[in-house]
Amino acid sequence: MLTRFLLYGFMGWSVEVFWSAVEDSCLRGARDWRLKGQTYLWSYPLYGLIVFLFEPLHNAVRPLPWVARGLIYVMAIWTVEYAAGWTLKRTFGRCPWDYTVYPHHLHGLISWDYFPLWFVFGFALEYLHDRLVTLTPYIVAAFHL
Repeated sequence: MLTRFLLYGFMGWSVEVFWSAVEDSCLRGARDWRLKGQTYLWSYPLYGLIVFLFEPLHNAVRPLPWVARGLIYVMAIWTVEYAAGWTLKRTFGRCPWDYTVYPHHLHGLISWDYFPLWFVFGFALEYLHDRLVTLTPYIVAAFHL
């Protein structure tokens, strides 16, 4: 599980950097073709938690229709994002992400505008989860010389 925690953390960081670069440069009209992306140190453990939170959820909802699974994934992602943001804000006085610039948000901690993205992301995680469970023993063996 530690291996997948580390992998999910790195992959989450990578996707977040990629997405923030594309979103800022292409979708928001910044037209900065350097495609500078960003992430936060706090994001790493949040993405790593996928191994403990998403994987069991995915196993539990496998038999459900895809629409139901997608909605469950969005709700779970928003719950974790809101709880983590609220905790960081309460502990440190500020949350690293701030959705108050979006028209539809809840306390600046989650944004309804990201619904389609999180819906699709859940299915990407389904695919990734199934592959990583199969590959993890080989990855561990490769690093234990």
